[in-house]
Amino acid sequence: MNLFLQTSLSFPVVLLSFVLCVAVLYWLAVALGVLDIEALDFSLDGVESSFSSAEGLGGLLLKLGFRDVPVTLWLTLLVFFGWMLCYFAELLALRFLPLGWLRYPLGLVVAAGCLTLALPVVRLISRPLRPLFRKVNGDSTRSLIGQTAVVRSGKVSMRTGQASLENGGAGLILRIRAEEELGLQRGDRVVLLDYLPAEHAYRVITENEFNDV
Repeated sequence: MNLFLQTSLSFPVVLLSFVLCVAVLYWLAVALGVLDIEALDFSLDGVESSFSSAEGLGGLLLKLGFRDVPVTLWLTLLVFFGWMLCYFAELLALRFLPLGWLRYPLGLVVAAGCLTLALPVVRLISRPLRPLFRKVNGDSTRSLIGQTAVVRSGKVSMRTGQASLENGGAGLILRIRAEEELGLQRGDRVVLLDYLPAEHAYRVITENEFNDV
């Protein structure tokens, strides 16, 4: 246990250890409904037409095959596998070398290299998940219009919001949007009115307002 902690807190492993802890806290917050799962997500629709002309992070994601996988998920997987590689690099090699101050520049190179080596692993794991996310975010979403969901995020606005929908299985976690003036809170029941494809989200109103129409 002491060796594990010592290695995890050694440079450069400590850099990825910190990011991994942040990722764990993020997913705990998502599970509790404090944060939305799409906090780091963004649409890649604007860069899908040409891989050669795609620029920035969106173009990189397209080229690596991460289009249909939530950014938060693949980033977490990338950090996890990158941390594992960096951990064993420190455990099996770096700690035995008399590097002195060279440990810091070399450590940064090792950390970056481990994240790079982790990319193919994350891509391999993400590939079978793509049809699942495509199904949830694609054509089948329109069949949910008119159904009732329960708000699970702290608030709902035209930029953020999350609700859970029972579908007879494990349930669905959906992005929802509504005017902040409605004051929707966790536990409120809402009706899915319209699908917003650009945001992969649903416009909603309260169940009471829907029944009064």
